Amino acid sequence: MRRTKEDAEKTRQTVLEAALTLFSRDGYSLTTLSRIAKEAGCSRGPIYWHFQTKDDLYEAVLGYSQEPLEVLVAECAAMRDTPIEAMDRFIEQWLSLLANNRQYRQSFEILLNKTELTDAMSRTLKRERALTKSIIGLFQDLVGRAVEDGMITTQEDPKDLGLLCYTYLMGITQTWLFAPKLFSLKKEMPFFQRQFWTLLGRKSQ
Repeated sequence: MRRTKEDAEKTRQTVLEAALTLFSRDGYSLTTLSRIAKEAGCSRGPIYWHFQTKDDLYEAVLGYSQEPLEVLVAECAAMRDTPIEAMDRFIEQWLSLLANNRQYRQSFEILLNKTELTDAMSRTLKRERALTKSIIGLFQDLVGRAVEDGMITTQEDPKDLGLLCYTYLMGITQTWLFAPKLFSLKKEMPFFQRQFWTLLGRKSQ
């Protein structure tokens, strides 16, 4: 039984890898379960064992980008008594995941550049929008606490700055995924981290 479970999980991961490759290359509409099965080197039967529909498989693929960020939000929210360190942690992890984790990067690229926003995407989009709100809310809270503690001096509303933090990170992400040869994200990470604090009116330490 142990061997069977291990084999099933290995097959599931192989299917997910194949789906990541095809969704990121060809987009949602042009990627069929038959093509995924061929890429994975199996029949469609094993796919249906793990995923009821293509939408279920698609959601699992996008989980590679959504799940780490959900964990990161919870981690940094628990650091709210040290808001500067929490924001540093979030930015470093966001950019590091993007630069160093292929599955995470592919999943993010599928969501941003390879997805047609149709009704079939409703569950995934609902989760993504909830995640977006939680990230903005996290930054609003952390910026507000930093202002209260005198760590950031600004006349701007923390709510606006929370939104600015999110759009700053998404702007970097979207630009690099769309044109990865434009700049080296690994080399520019320290620059982007320093400029984040410039946006908030605080010099990085």
